Amino acid sequence: MADEFSGEEFRDATFANQEVLKAAKGKGFNPALTVLVVVIGVVLLFVVGNYVLYFYAQRVVPPRKKKPVSQKKLKRERLKQGIPPAGD
Repeated sequence: MADEFSGEEFRDATFANQEVLKAAKGKGFNPALTVLVVVIGVVLLFVVGNYVLYFYAQRVVPPRKKKPVSQKKLKRERLKQGIPPAGD
C-alpha cells in the first residue's frame, strides 16, 4: 500500500486539486447557495410582514363586540343565584 503513491505523485494531485479550486472560484456564485438565500429571504419577509400587520391591526381595528346573551341563559343564571322568576 505504501508503494502506491510516492511523494511526487501526491504533490501533483494536490496541485491539480488546487487548480480545480482556483478555476471554480472564478466561475461565480454557487446556484444552490443563491436559491437558499432567496428562499430564506422570502420566508423572513413573510414573517416580518405578518408581525407588522398583526401589531398594526391591534392598534387600528376595534375590539370585537360580544354576542348578546340569550334570555334562556339569563333566566337559568337567575335561578342558580336564587332569584325567583318574575311570574311566580
